[in-house]
Amino acid sequence: MNDKMSDRVFERAAEMFSLLSTPTRLHIVYELCQGEKNVSELLTQVGASQSNVSQHLGTLYRGGVLGRRRDGGHVFYRIVSEQALMLCE
Repeated sequence: MNDKMSDRVFERAAEMFSLLSTPTRLHIVYELCQGEKNVSELLTQVGASQSNVSQHLGTLYRGGVLGRRRDGGHVFYRIVSEQALMLCE
């Protein structure tokens, strides 16, 4: 691996560690390792306020860890990052 390539690998690893640096975000990722869930399900399982969970979901989504889809009045989240999926295993 050349220096520029290894620099990018380390940068991406640092970004991932930063995104997963809170217990709530780790709990969200853990719950989504079991499969796609809507916000209501995550609220029940994570045990945090809706505004707190929504803030963390937004951060994980913008960071490329999660994907989302809307179905009627519900928003469903799933893991889309290969690195996060590897953590699930």
